[in-house]
Amino acid sequence: MEDELLAEAAEVAEAAYAPYSNFRVGAVVVAADGQRFTGVNVENAAYGSTQCAEASAMANAVTAGHTDIKTIAVACIDAEGDCYPCGNCRQMMRELGVETIIVRTPNGAARQHTLAELLPDSFGPESL
Repeated sequence: MEDELLAEAAEVAEAAYAPYSNFRVGAVVVAADGQRFTGVNVENAAYGSTQCAEASAMANAVTAGHTDIKTIAVACIDAEGDCYPCGNCRQMMRELGVETIIVRTPNGAARQHTLAELLPDSFGPESL
């Protein structure tokens, strides 16, 4: 399933809007019931307004009523290094219960992590 999800993420990354960085990213989230939702990065001249692919995919899932996401796959089609989610996206993943993050290496291989590995000692609802 890893390869299938990364292929889908790479395919959707073709639609990314990245005129400034030329760093196109695609993401696929898998909800608890198995439904998939995609997203791409959407850059903005005001860089702080840029939307990450992971955040776009998670927002699409939430819009469809899914707040329990189990897996997210991320592929950068223009990167020379591995493609990892930013800190803000990791925190959003924490909020939505993501357990597994799959990233695509430059040679197309899958690298799988738990959210706890990428966001140790995280802050969540139980911290309030």
